[in-house]
Amino acid sequence: MRRLLRTSILLVLAASPLFAQTQSTPQVVSPTGRTLTLPQTEALALRNNPQITIGKLRALAAQQYAREARSALLPNAYLSLTAVAANPGSRIAAGGLNNPVLFPRAAAGATVSQLVTDFGRSTSLLSSAEYQAKAEDQNSAATTAQIVLVVDRAFYNALETKDLVTVAQKTVDSRQVLVDKIKALTYAKLKSDLDLSFTMVDLARGKLLLLEAKNNYETSLAVLSAILGFPDEQEFHLVEEPAQIAPPTLDVLALIQQALQQRPEVAALQNEVQAAQKSSNAEHDLWRPTISALGVVGEAPIRDDHIPNWYGAVGVNISIPVFNGFLYNARAKVADLQTEANRQKLADLRNNIARDVRNSWQDTNRAYERLAVTQQFREQASLALELAQARYNLGLGSIVEFSQAELGKTEADIADTDAKYQYRLTQIVLAYTISAPK
Repeated sequence: MRRLLRTSILLVLAASPLFAQTQSTPQVVSPTGRTLTLPQTEALALRNNPQITIGKLRALAAQQYAREARSALLPNAYLSLTAVAANPGSRIAAGGLNNPVLFPRAAAGATVSQLVTDFGRSTSLLSSAEYQAKAEDQNSAATTAQIVLVVDRAFYNALETKDLVTVAQKTVDSRQVLVDKIKALTYAKLKSDLDLSFTMVDLARGKLLLLEAKNNYETSLAVLSAILGFPDEQEFHLVEEPAQIAPPTLDVLALIQQALQQRPEVAALQNEVQAAQKSSNAEHDLWRPTISALGVVGEAPIRDDHIPNWYGAVGVNISIPVFNGFLYNARAKVADLQTEANRQKLADLRNNIARDVRNSWQDTNRAYERLAVTQQFREQASLALELAQARYNLGLGSIVEFSQAELGKTEADIADTDAKYQYRLTQIVLAYTISAPK
């Protein structure tokens, strides 16, 4: 009877590699939740994320500021209706330096005023507002690019954590099979309790890895749901579109030049520099005269006999500033300093963009080189596990050797999965830094 038991155990041992391979294959689970590709995820974020709406509203508000500045160049017209009941012919005797005569009347009239020239001040203010509106447009584009970058990172982070759950699940399944086999051999006195203890420890380690992977996956889904504008976590089925792994470009200087030409942040700050310069010109023009024209016309159907039944007049007013306590000097100085500050901010932004492009390019190159290394690591770890398993099954190797081989295989699977997604993420970051399509 004992010989029969040992024969059965040996048959199980001989079939264990095939059995382990069969059991370690994960079951195909039908996807649940909303199916999203990367373009669909980006479109959903751009439609729902509040930061996109804020950027567009700021750009629309800046356009209205330009209309406000343009109004100084256009005529102003308004109607007036006046009715007065007074002691006929009386005069205001207190409360002012003027001394007008008061007559009972009811009259209506129109007044039109037009700025003739202020020697470029209003035009400079209008140009400043227009440049600021262009800057807000570019800021809105920059916000859109940043949201897309965050969405892409969250999308691929969710895909990576999902694949890591699959790796952890395979590890748990294979180690569970090994535990069951070693347990049977231990009961048959063919393996020691030490072997069983090692396999139980490896199984517990695999379960901890699975729990951590599942937690990371749930966290990534929560992050992605928040970015897409959902108040609670959504169950998404993310689909990665197939794409060829292309090597990174070799010329980083061309990438830097492209970034400096296409980044919306650079264009926005360039417009802000122009807006500040125009505003500075307008502040210096405060010392120039202002010439404006005024015309009025009206009729008084109810009036005193001393008042004609209609009135009309035109006039020109010239205002020449002489002294205002150095107010205009201070305003002009502030505008000049602000312009120079914006120029320095632009120079600093250019330097930072060049640095970011170079760093992203280096990260992409390292990630691309890591792909081949992790692939080789995975292949060698698989081969080492097969050899360790064969040696252990034949009684030539120890459980420690086999456990180390399993641990190396798990690390290789994780490293290879991480390398694939990290290279894609570095490509996305590089495309963002140079403002190019992904």
